[in-house]
Amino acid sequence: MAGHAHESNTKRIWIVLAILTIVTTVEVAFGIIKPDALHLHGIGTSWLNWMFIILTIVKAYYIAWAFMHLEGEKTWFRRSIVWTATFLICYLIALILIEGGYLYDTLAPLVKW
Repeated sequence: MAGHAHESNTKRIWIVLAILTIVTTVEVAFGIIKPDALHLHGIGTSWLNWMFIILTIVKAYYIAWAFMHLEGEKTWFRRSIVWTATFLICYLIALILIEGGYLYDTLAPLVKW
């Protein structure tokens, strides 16, 4: 066996926990407070919804970075995973916003929101 030392990841796990806790706390705070300034209509939906979408993507990226050990991989491999997931998520978000807007416009006269 070559000299392969086992390193403790306890400190790293606590750092990851702290970062994810902070991002989740910000999301929950936005959900509870719901600032009026963020209820203005942005691109396809309100800015508050965009904040939730962005923070969720940040959390997903950081989970992949930390727990799938992407920081130790080669650059091309990291980019192939991250960019594929990023484009897929952006496509799905655009699809949901477009179809949701269509359904809202179509069903608005029939349903009390």
